Amino acid sequence: MRRVYDAAACAAALLMAGCASSPSLATAPASPAGTQVAASDGRAIVRDAAALDRLLNNAGVTLQWIGWNQRGSAFVREEGGVVHLTASQVEVNGPGSLYVTGRVTEIGSDYFTFAGRIDIVNTPDRGRTCSAERADWRFAVTQNRPYWRLRDFEWCDDLTDYIDIYFPGTRP
Repeated sequence: MRRVYDAAACAAALLMAGCASSPSLATAPASPAGTQVAASDGRAIVRDAAALDRLLNNAGVTLQWIGWNQRGSAFVREEGGVVHLTASQVEVNGPGSLYVTGRVTEIGSDYFTFAGRIDIVNTPDRGRTCSAERADWRFAVTQNRPYWRLRDFEWCDDLTDYIDIYFPGTRP
């Protein structure tokens, strides 16, 4: 059995301002490494079980405009092979926020792909809003860093947005 976070209890709070308390733990059956399924059934293609475990037990999310020292929460859970991701970071004493929600479609040793929505609101400037829903977001590890970084840096308005999801055990 694999330990996963149950985001159901925090979903509304994440959309408003982030979850202030620790999520409840639930269990789900482990996905076999190398499982390949049709993308239409919603299940993730798992090419590396250890990478999936790292994502399920991640250490949070950051957007550089909000800061790297105060991470937001990233809740990942697996249900019947479908891997859900819900993340947020809200600027302390400020208006800036990041929201990520959707599902992981494939995960390998140094990347994962994601189908869902990303919203950046009021950062780095008040009034800036970037929202997009896509089926092909790609997060990857580069230069042996302890996180996955969104590889589409300038998807909104030509500003470079670094969105990072950290490996378990990494500290700000």
